Amino acid sequence: MYRKTYAKINHNILTDNIKEIKEKYPDYKYYIGVVKNNAYHHGIKIVNALKEGGINYFAVSSLEEAINLREYNTDTPILILEPIDLDYVYDCIHNNIAITIETLEDIKILDQMKFSYPLKIHLKLDTGMNRLGFKKRKELEQAQKIIYENPKLQLEGIYSHFATSGITDKQWDKQLECFQELTKNINLSEIPIIHMGRSLTLVNHPKIEFCNGIRLGIIMYGFSQSKKNPTTLKEKLRESKKHHIQKKLQISETMTENELNLKTAFSLYSTVMSIREVLKDELVGYNASFKIEEDSYLATIPIGYADGVSKKFESVIIHNNTYPIVADTMDMISVLVDKSIKKGMEVEIFGSQIPISEVTSKLDTNAYHLFNQIQNRVPRIHITNGEEEEINY
Repeated sequence: MYRKTYAKINHNILTDNIKEIKEKYPDYKYYIGVVKNNAYHHGIKIVNALKEGGINYFAVSSLEEAINLREYNTDTPILILEPIDLDYVYDCIHNNIAITIETLEDIKILDQMKFSYPLKIHLKLDTGMNRLGFKKRKELEQAQKIIYENPKLQLEGIYSHFATSGITDKQWDKQLECFQELTKNINLSEIPIIHMGRSLTLVNHPKIEFCNGIRLGIIMYGFSQSKKNPTTLKEKLRESKKHHIQKKLQISETMTENELNLKTAFSLYSTVMSIREVLKDELVGYNASFKIEEDSYLATIPIGYADGVSKKFESVIIHNNTYPIVADTMDMISVLVDKSIKKGMEVEIFGSQIPISEVTSKLDTNAYHLFNQIQNRVPRIHITNGEEEEINY
């Protein structure tokens, strides 16, 4: 790498996370790993580590992502979660990629097209999120009929997407009821894959009896979605309020705790690029935004908000000590240090000493947004059994 700013991705941790999930939730046939947006910015190379752990199907958001995934894994089936331009279904057939269909109109178009090999289809149902999917039972049944009458169309799956966790609202229950109503005249046992759940609903609800697939997203990357037992008065009052709401709304059985022991595989580092002495009352950064209170030292680190890191991160670790970020720019941050810090020292932005949970708390965000803001111009160092490989995505 030319600029010593990089993310480390530990493949062994990802493999172990999948094994842990499957051990605790063993009743699914299809464990669908969601690796959209460059595998939540971990880098699509991780797909084989996920497969080694037990993922047997992948899901992405676009055909571009699916084709990119095929560069690293040639045989595991892939589902594109968003509708694609039907002119490109031949590429899907050639690359063992299933497509999402959400309208009767698209099924009718596919019925008129000529294929050499069957096209795998997953029908998306809109059960209450109002984003994509069939909303009318008759149209869904007609779509199924067309598929079954065309030997080149293969109905591999039916699915939907829960909008909420369903812990303190009725939405999860309503969406499940809607799914059952839409499919009441369809023999789900004849369809290979039925999937509705995602990371959050996996751990918050008992398994849906007729679902044999589960889509795993953020949970694969080390986030169990578990909430600890309340200890403070405020937490206990919140828990009491939750139980009151559940009883009042007659919400079905939910869980907020689980025994998953997962670890995060993503850590972010940079290097001290420059050190300078600064004197009391000198100013630092754009708009002269920070004033030096006493003679000190300032380290310049080659990572900035173009990489997803700003002074909102508050601090970094250098040589096992914590130092404050006092200014940021597009490509660099300024860190107030002491004379023990030297040029070339490694800087931890988050990792073993600064947990991701601590960073998300400071940023008032979640892991989804944090990973997505660490841009691809930061090289990913993929680590498998201690061996490192740098990839620029």
